[in-house]
Amino acid sequence: MDKLLCDFRVVGPVQTNCYFLYHEDTKECILIDPGDEFEKIDGFIKKNELSLQSVFLTHGHFDHILAADQVRKEYGVPIYASKAEKEVLTNPKKNLSWTMGGTSAALDADHFLTDGQELLVLGRTMRCILTPGHTCGGMSFYLPREGILFSGDTLFQESVGRTDFPTSSMGELIRSVREKLFVLPDAVRVYPGHGMMTSIQHEKMFNPFAVE
Repeated sequence: MDKLLCDFRVVGPVQTNCYFLYHEDTKECILIDPGDEFEKIDGFIKKNELSLQSVFLTHGHFDHILAADQVRKEYGVPIYASKAEKEVLTNPKKNLSWTMGGTSAALDADHFLTDGQELLVLGRTMRCILTPGHTCGGMSFYLPREGILFSGDTLFQESVGRTDFPTSSMGELIRSVREKLFVLPDAVRVYPGHGMMTSIQHEKMFNPFAVE
């Protein structure tokens, strides 16, 4: 069967979800938000004999990017991120590494993505959805065939991302959730940057920040 599997490891000081999306047969894999603990990420890839193809970042905060460059160098793969997030990625004050991460971090992506852009990954179409609010260039990744969404820190189980950081905006965040994510099918499974998996239907019913 032509099936994709999704697994994750919780990494770093603020319990960030690092996702591995991979093909059951070919073992080709993409990595989403390698936030820290390279050894844990590397161990999962090697244990499952995965063939890493690329890295995708939902946004530029330190807890989502700290292991990205090491992964890139070790596996020789490109990093993709939102074009609107370039300044956050490269500015230690805006990506919070200077104030909260304990070490300054700056990262430049190999490829920058725009809202609505579609890529072919693992034999599937993946749609890039710009979802600003938590940061100015936050991006969610949607695979229609699988019915899965990687929402980063835009949408959590019955919550949303913080908006007290540089480039944040609560108004933009709520618009992103309502106008960009809640228009997806109810059955879509949501894999957030922190915490437990949820669904679009559940959040439309129970998310106190985004329910009108």
